[in-house]
Formats: sequence, C-alpha cells, structure tokens
Amino acid sequence: MDNKPVILIAAIVLISIFVIGGSYNSLNSAKVEVEAQYGQVENQMQRRADLIPNLVSTVKGYMQHEEKVLTELTEARAKVMSAGTPDAKNAADGELTAALGRFIAVSENYPTLKADAHFTELMREIAGSENRIAVARKDYNTAIRDYNLEVQNFPGNIFAKVFGFAPMNQFEADESAHEVPQVSF
Repeated sequence: MDNKPVILIAAIVLISIFVIGGSYNSLNSAKVEVEAQYGQVENQMQRRADLIPNLVSTVKGYMQHEEKVLTELTEARAKVMSAGTPDAKNAADGELTAALGRFIAVSENYPTLKADAHFTELMREIAGSENRIAVARKDYNTAIRDYNLEVQNFPGNIFAKVFGFAPMNQFEADESAHEVPQVSF
C-alpha cells in the first residue's frame, strides 16, 4: 500500500494550517499593537487633563475677569475625560488644545501670573504633555500603518477578509489645526 498521497495531503493540510495560523497571529498582533499605542495616546491626554484643574485653581485669583476662558478650558477637559471612542477623544482633544491656546494668550495679559512659580511649572508640565501626546500620536499612526499593511498586502488581505480585520484610520489633526490662531489683546 502506497502512503505517499496520504502523506502529501497531510503535509499540505499542516502547511495550510501553519500559514493560516501565522497570518491570523500576525494580523492580531498588529491590531493589538495599534490598541496599545492608542492607550499611550490616551495616557498622555489623561496626564494633560489631570494638570488642568491645578492650572485653573492657580490662575483663578489672577484672572477674575476671564471666567469665560477658564470655563471653556474646564468644559473642554470634561469632554476629553468623557469621550469614549478614538474619534470622539481626538475631537475633544482638539477642543482642549484650542481652549489651552486661548488660555495661554489671555494669560499673557497678567505679568504677575506669568511670574508665579507654580503657574510657570504647570505650564512647563502642560508643554511637556503636548510633546508627549505628539510622540504618542506618531507611534499610534505608525502602528496603524503597519497594521494596514498587514491587512492590505498579499496574502494578509485574503486572511483579513476571512477573519474580519479591516483597515483603520490614522489620527488626523482637526481642520482647525491648519488655521493660524488669532490672538487679540
């Protein structure tokens, strides 16, 4: 009895299982990396949001006539904290960034505030957070690019369709980020 056809079929089946399993694992690993990188974006956004209440309480005494700016900043922070999806969080973060920009512009009118050591340190921390957010977003976009390559290139595209992996959108700056901020005193 010749076992060569049975051995050949068994080898083909085993190779197919390893190829399919390897493709699935590769796609899944890329997706997990995207999620991990977005977690870092959220972590840095949280860090910045946690600084906002300290900043607001520090400047309240100095900026008694600027309640609107402080309210906008507080409301924008609340939106970031309550946003559930990456798109919603990114939109809310854009609002927070704009509110911070308005706050910084208004704070320029208060020389004694700018001289306050606690205010200066908080502003330094917020600037550091902005840089960390930018780096985390870059890493997130890199992870999405790698994931999308897995999903769209052969043979991953075949297995991606079979297993339900779809391309993801990268972080894109809000349209308002392309506009030059208007500062008036």
